[in-house]
Amino acid sequence: MALKITEDCASCGVCEPECPNKAISEGDDRYVIDPNKCTECVGFYDEPQCASVCPVEACVKDPDHPETKEELLAKKKRLHGE
Repeated sequence: MALKITEDCASCGVCEPECPNKAISEGDDRYVIDPNKCTECVGFYDEPQCASVCPVEACVKDPDHPETKEELLAKKKRLHGE
């Protein structure tokens, strides 16, 4: 399941450089996560890095994009050519 950034986002930007997939970008009023690039850091880290550094806990699972661990690993391989 991809993550999303809620309206609680403080627009501090600490999440953006932590994403190994470059799935996070600055939106109009808050940062946003591209669900086509988000792998929840599966294959890189034990936990989503954006969520671990977010000071306001705005990075949460996106129920509109459910994915299994296997699907997330396959997405990682597609994105990184591994």
